[in-house]
Amino acid sequence: MAPDPLVRLGLIGAGRWGRNYIHTIGGIEGVQLTRLASRNPSSQELVGADCAISSDWREVVGANDLDGVIIATPPHLHIDMTRAAVEAGLAVLVEKPLSLDAVDARALLAQVEQSNTLVMVDHVMTYSPAFIKLKAVIESQGPIRRIVSRNGNWGPFREDVTALWDWAAHDIAMCLSLLNEPPSEINAERTESLQTAEGFGETYSLHLTFPSGPVADIEVSSLWSEKVRRFSAALDGQTLVFDDTAPNKLSQHMAGTAEGEPVAIDPKPALTQAVEAFVTAIIDGGHNLTNLRLGVDVVEVLARCDAILKVSSGK
Repeated sequence: MAPDPLVRLGLIGAGRWGRNYIHTIGGIEGVQLTRLASRNPSSQELVGADCAISSDWREVVGANDLDGVIIATPPHLHIDMTRAAVEAGLAVLVEKPLSLDAVDARALLAQVEQSNTLVMVDHVMTYSPAFIKLKAVIESQGPIRRIVSRNGNWGPFREDVTALWDWAAHDIAMCLSLLNEPPSEINAERTESLQTAEGFGETYSLHLTFPSGPVADIEVSSLWSEKVRRFSAALDGQTLVFDDTAPNKLSQHMAGTAEGEPVAIDPKPALTQAVEAFVTAIIDGGHNLTNLRLGVDVVEVLARCDAILKVSSGK
C-alpha cells in the first residue's frame, strides 16, 4: 500500500508491542512515525532522527502535526489515553482491551459518536489473513455450529490484567466478529492458578451460548509451557481451523476425512494489516463505528465473565 498524502502517526509506548509497531510502520510506504512517547532512554535508537521523542504521552496527544496516534501501553492506561486523543481530535488505534471497565468503554463509544472521530481497537487476530479468509468462507458456506478455541503460553504475567483479559480478548473478539451478536449465556471457570517465580498465572475455561444457536468453548492460559493459538469453527459438513503456530495457518477439514487441506492465504502479517486499515481509514476520513463497537462488546463480555467468577469464588 502506498497512501498519499503522507500520514503522520504518533506512538505511545515503546515496550515489546510498541517496538513491533515501530518496525511495522517503518515498512509501510507513505506512513511516517513522527512522534513517540517513551521513558526508555534508548528509545532514539529505535526510531529515525526525524521522530520526536517525549517522556510525557500528553505531548504526543497534544501535538498539532499528527494525523493519528497508536496506543501500545499497559491496558489500565488505554481508556484515559484514548479519551484524551479523541478530545484532541486525533484518530486512534488502541491495543486490546479497549478498557478494563465496561461502563468506561460504553462512555467512550458515546463520546466518539458525538465527536465524529475515528477510534479502532487492534484485536490483532481479527486482522490475520487466515482469520479474514476463514470469515469469508463462513460467510459463503456457513452457518457456524460450534467454535472451539485454545489460546495461551507461559506468561506474560501482568500486574494490571489477569490471563482472562490478556488472552481471552483475542478469542472473544474473533467469536463476536464472526457471529455479530453477544452471547446470551456465559459460563466461566478458573481451572488453574499458580504463583510462579515470574508472577501469578491462571487458566480459564469459558462456555458461550449465542442467541442464534452456536456455542463457543474457549480455554486460555498463562501457564502453558508452549504457545497455543488455535481457533476452529465447525460448519455443516466441515471444520475450518486457524492455527497461528502451524506452517499452514488455515486448513479445511471435510467431514469423514482424516487430514485437513491447507487453504491459501495472504502472507502479510496481521499487525501490518491492522496499521494499514487504520491508515486507510484516516485517509478516507472514515468514522465507521463497527470496529469500536466490537472493542466495547469484547470488554462487556470479559466483564460478564469476571462477574461470574467473583460469584463462584464467593468474593
